[in-house]
Formats: sequence, structure tokens, C-alpha cells
Amino acid sequence: MARKIILDCDPGHDDAVAIILAGGDPAIDLVGITTVGGNQTLPKVTRNALSVLRVARLTEVPVYAGCARPLVRKVEVAEAIHGDSGLDGVDLPEPVTEVGSRHAVDFIIDTIMNNAPNTITLVPTGPLTNIGMAVRKEPAIAERVQEVVLMGGGYHTGNWSAVAEFNIIVDPEAANIVFNEPWPLTMVGLDLTHQALATPAVEDQIGAIGSECSEFVLGLFGFFRKAYQEQQGFENPPVHDPCAVAYLIDPSVVSTRKAPLDVELRGEFTVGMTVADFRAPAPEGCTTQVAVQLDHQRFWDLVVNAIASVESR
Repeated sequence: MARKIILDCDPGHDDAVAIILAGGDPAIDLVGITTVGGNQTLPKVTRNALSVLRVARLTEVPVYAGCARPLVRKVEVAEAIHGDSGLDGVDLPEPVTEVGSRHAVDFIIDTIMNNAPNTITLVPTGPLTNIGMAVRKEPAIAERVQEVVLMGGGYHTGNWSAVAEFNIIVDPEAANIVFNEPWPLTMVGLDLTHQALATPAVEDQIGAIGSECSEFVLGLFGFFRKAYQEQQGFENPPVHDPCAVAYLIDPSVVSTRKAPLDVELRGEFTVGMTVADFRAPAPEGCTTQVAVQLDHQRFWDLVVNAIASVESR
């Protein structure tokens, strides 16, 4: 059976690819998209989600807007990486569907509580504000979620500070809540996603599709490449967020290692750091793990196939 997921995101170039992958692979049942302020402000990322769904011919997927700001801290966006719109580099089509009337946090809670236990997976690819709020508002969801697979963090590297990744440092208090709930949690962090590079060979594969969606993705990669070259010194851009979706489609694409995880909240130089304890085999009952190795070719095959499938919808 297809995995039922809620994609909690802040589109975002790589979030857009994650939406296309989640909607285009038969192993995934995308039951809804929730948006959170992150890569850009909440109104911008919500509009972006609706526009991507139009490009991907997934307009039946509902979208619910969530938290516009972190639990405690000031709003911070990633304009240097994603541009003023959050999806610079492409012409965004006008949405043809509207945002749902419910708050994203309530949609998350209602969906989990109204489905059978262990049938809904949460896939956050932005700051963890919505997820943290949901489990605080209704703690029972922690026992009913099948799994949380998040893009964020890193056990050896950061990008917004020396040790902290953007999604975590934007709202470390929410991340601390999410990491310390008893649900099964997989952290797909920078150590893994920096292996998911959109190389010229990958772009050739996508370009060969010759569709509106493939040209849209190439436009995203063009802007993303320049931003990453200028801001972080990458020759080819890492496409982070689809890695979390790919793991759910085919777990063999991503190898993992169990380890206790936590989030630093108080360090002068380390706020937002995700701390993985690798000192010994994970203790019995450990519910958290980290992604460590990506099958690059298999990953991109999944993405290319999902882009190609858009034309058949």
C-alpha cells in the first residue's frame, strides 16, 4: 500500500521538487500539504505550494497554511538562497485552487486522529513549528504517527552557522520538542543531502523529458546553482528535501544509523545544533536515527521518473 504522508514544507526550490516527487510516485499517497514560514514568509511559501501543485498537475491535493513565525524567536528567511519569492528563477503560474480554511496544525491533528493508528507519516522539510505545535496541542498524535521523516539538521555539519542547519536554527525550540517525542524519527540532514547534487548529468536526464514540468525544475536548478555557488561555494546545488521523500519510497536509497538525537538551545555558538550520540551502539528502545549514505543514481532515477509521470496525469 502507498504510504500516506503529510508534507509540511516551506517552498523553496528543493521543497518544490519534494512535492513533485511525492505526488508523482505511486508508493506515496500525498494526503495533504501544510506550509510553515521558513525559506520565505508564510504567504509566499503557501502561494508557491499552490503554484507547484498546478505545474505538477496535483491540484486535488489540499493545502493548509500554518505557523508564520517560530515559537520564540524572530522570523528569519533564506532569501539569499531562494530569492524574494522563495522560488526565484521560474515564472510561477497562478494557483487554480485555494488554501484550506483550517489551520495546518489542526489539519495535521485531525488527519492523524481520524485515520487508523500508524498509517500517517509526517514529512517536515521546513522549520518544525507546525509539528511541534501539533504534538503540544494534541499529545496523542505521538503514539498514532507511523513515522516522522524530516529534512533538517546534520550530525557533522551546518549551513546557517558552523554547526546548525537552517530548518533547525530558525525554530530550535520546536525542533527540540519534535526530537524528544517518542515517535519513530529519521533525521535526513546535511550529511546526507549534500550528496544529492544536481549535476549537469542529472539536468540532462531531466531536460530529455521535454515537458513543462521538467523545464520548471531546470529553472529551479539554474537559480539554485548560482545561489549555492555564491553563498556556500558548491559547484552543483544540493537538493535537500526530496531525500526525505525518497527514503519513504524506497528505504534502500538511504542508509541510516540509529542514534539518540537532541537539539542545542543554549550554547553561545551552537544554538540549533543537532547532536547525535554515536559513542556506542544505540540503547535499547532508541526511536531516532540519522541518514548517512545516499544512492545518488537511484535517488535521481526516482526524481526523474516522477517528473516524467506528470505528463500522464
